[in-house]
Amino acid sequence: MTKKVKRKSNLRILVADDHELVRHGIKSILREHKGWKVVGEATNGAEAVGMVKRIRPDVLIMDITMPNLDGLEASRQILRAVPAARILILTMHESDQMVRRILEAGALAYVLKSDLAEQLVKAVTEVSQGKLFLTPKVANIVLRGFLHAEKEFSATSAQEISTTRRESEVIRLLAEGKSNKEISSILGITVRTVETYRAKIMLKLGVHSIAELIRYALNSGLVRFQATENSSR
Repeated sequence: MTKKVKRKSNLRILVADDHELVRHGIKSILREHKGWKVVGEATNGAEAVGMVKRIRPDVLIMDITMPNLDGLEASRQILRAVPAARILILTMHESDQMVRRILEAGALAYVLKSDLAEQLVKAVTEVSQGKLFLTPKVANIVLRGFLHAEKEFSATSAQEISTTRRESEVIRLLAEGKSNKEISSILGITVRTVETYRAKIMLKLGVHSIAELIRYALNSGLVRFQATENSSR
């Protein structure tokens, strides 16, 4: 039986794309879901940054290639100003380097425009809950990139770092896309304790993003990446 994705009601969404036709298509898809409302539209990266600061939407859907400020730099500026912002990046570029750069910039989802009709609703739902979302196609791109990242982060260096059993459990669950609240429930600890573990783990491993944490989990064998399965993360 296929597990249904729980959709958040009363979702406020900002759409940023310099093409009116794309914005119209996105709005048409989102309009089918009761309670989901597009509260603003931006036509360039700088405008998106300003609107997020002012409107504080639940989710920002943003194109990677826009005038004035691209989606990467816009994401960085937005998250510096509004750390709780949840960003979904749209692009037509199928590049492992681009996926890594987007995740490292702080975005939670990378959706190819060719997958827009099939994956947008799932992506918005997951991102609205603070979860990482990768489509099967993007998952394959990520996997190829991580497997060829030996010079940046080798399996040997990963094994040299000692983590406790509980830290390893938290790393695995974070890498699988679980939220702090979900990890709290699974491990039977408070959300505050999960947040403490997360901060200590990032400091110990010297990582600064979920993308780097996933790389560590893969190289250390804590998780196995299922590239052919849509895990909605």
